[in-house]
Amino acid sequence: MPRCRPAVFRIVLFPSRLFRSRLFPGGRRAGGLLLIALFLVGLLPVALRPVSLAAAEATYANALGMEFVLVPAGSFMMGSDVRAGEKPRRRVSIGKAFYLGKHEVTQAQWAALMEENPSWFRGADLPVEQVFWDQAQEFINRLNRKEGHGRYRLPTEAEWEYAARAGRDDADSLAADAGALGRVAWYDKNSGNSTHPVGEKEPNALGLHDMLGNVNEWVQDWFAADYYAHGPAQDPTGPESGTLRVRRGGSWSDEAANCRAAARAFDAPTESLCGPPGCRLGDLGFRVLLMPE
Repeated sequence: MPRCRPAVFRIVLFPSRLFRSRLFPGGRRAGGLLLIALFLVGLLPVALRPVSLAAAEATYANALGMEFVLVPAGSFMMGSDVRAGEKPRRRVSIGKAFYLGKHEVTQAQWAALMEENPSWFRGADLPVEQVFWDQAQEFINRLNRKEGHGRYRLPTEAEWEYAARAGRDDADSLAADAGALGRVAWYDKNSGNSTHPVGEKEPNALGLHDMLGNVNEWVQDWFAADYYAHGPAQDPTGPESGTLRVRRGGSWSDEAANCRAAARAFDAPTESLCGPPGCRLGDLGFRVLLMPE
């Protein structure tokens, strides 16, 4: 898969003063006008053109080796009629394109920034787990600092489901077909009671792996069982407050009914709210979203 570093990191608005003086003896104004003219006719070298991540290719890889897939803006039918917390099913619009992690964050990627590994199952390419929501936020904060911007975050619940469905309103039907679900997900019938290296199962139509199964994934939203009844139809971001955060996708330990694009679950976002000391979940990780500039 070709890697495309965000062009925002290589923006060059004008050449150096020495370079300008040699190319444009008429001065800065003349040089600037010539650069603008060259840009407009398409003759300015690519390295000198100010471009943004939004103009990049459909995939991108960062310095940690995290791969991202471009998810276009659009709308979809969110929710289902299966469970009360998934109702009512309604059309939701995602107003801006975004990049979503092709895979769940791995233990190698986690350790590169956090210098520790909380996971129960161990392996560099296994998804990191036993991670609380606030710890996922710290990883993202460090990633943003490392790359000098603030565009990494968790996906919202709506963004996550939109990407998981990948254009299929019938995506939940996979749960009723063991063969179809087994091709894309590690769940209780095929996991052998453990996580597996990311990317071993088939991707969805957008090229995203393990959106169902392997580990549950934290999203940004607070949980409210009735949120769908009154939440906005345009870019919903969840309730303004709460005590529990949403997790999505199901895991290696879940039955098929929990490994659906619409299935909602929730957990305590911090260890202090989880319960007994040392309370951690070996089936809970996350993936990262990157907003174009």
